[in-house]
Amino acid sequence: MVELSDAGNGLYRRGFAGDTFNTAWYARRLLPAEWTISYGSCIGTDAVSAEMCAFMAGEGIDTTALRRLESRTVGLYMISLDAGERSFSYWRGQSAARMLTEDRVWLRGILSERDIVYFSGITLAILSSRGRDRLCDALAEARRGGAQIAFDTNLRPRLWEDRDTMRAGMRMGAKVADVVLPSFDEESWLFGDATPADTIARYRDCGARIVAVKDGGRALTLWDSGGPRSLPAIMVQDFVDTTAAGDSFAAAFLAGLASGKNPDAAGRSAMELAAKVIQFRGALVPGIFQGGTS
Repeated sequence: MVELSDAGNGLYRRGFAGDTFNTAWYARRLLPAEWTISYGSCIGTDAVSAEMCAFMAGEGIDTTALRRLESRTVGLYMISLDAGERSFSYWRGQSAARMLTEDRVWLRGILSERDIVYFSGITLAILSSRGRDRLCDALAEARRGGAQIAFDTNLRPRLWEDRDTMRAGMRMGAKVADVVLPSFDEESWLFGDATPADTIARYRDCGARIVAVKDGGRALTLWDSGGPRSLPAIMVQDFVDTTAAGDSFAAAFLAGLASGKNPDAAGRSAMELAAKVIQFRGALVPGIFQGGTS
């Protein structure tokens, strides 16, 4: 999507971002150059769609899984900040990404022969009910074919029809996922979870093999076949912008798993990266990689 981020003094900076793309962008910087990071979605044939595609390619992300639709364009969102916390305004009416599942053959094709496939609650939220079914069917097929499926619940209530549909969507996504990455504050609001253990129990019962429950500046709670445990939080004194904290976390966590790290080591790397990202404005922070990162 086109991102308008708060640059201070009433000004906004235009860029290209969005939750799943942010994760791909960070993963590209964390993984070996010879590994392919592809981004699958739909875009338009207009100038801004072409600019976004060129930006992705310039950042080292494979764009061959993008489908171009003449009647659509890309979505736009604006981030406003209040003491470092973000709020979003969206313009998605003509977003090509809403058409992600309309060509089922194309969709199955871009998901086939992948090692890891990552999607989010926003991916589900922008689709119709039928589209959600189609996407989850295609993800389940990719999973049976050997792909590891990762799902970040990433709740945006205004994108959903109602709360019950959102709850059903979270369970639907989790049922086709090996790895689930929820945020406790969101899960508590949506499901009434009292502790991260409640969140883990729900997604474990949906079939997840790894669950990593983020909790802002508090401990990360992990669960896999070895049982639950907590990783201590990394304290950040002066955070600037929490945009892409979860997206960068997902990138480092999945990159860690893909590189052979165990979930605990992947979790620590993920927290370290997210702690750096929130000290800067905007979703994509290239400067933190100049000296390397964990």
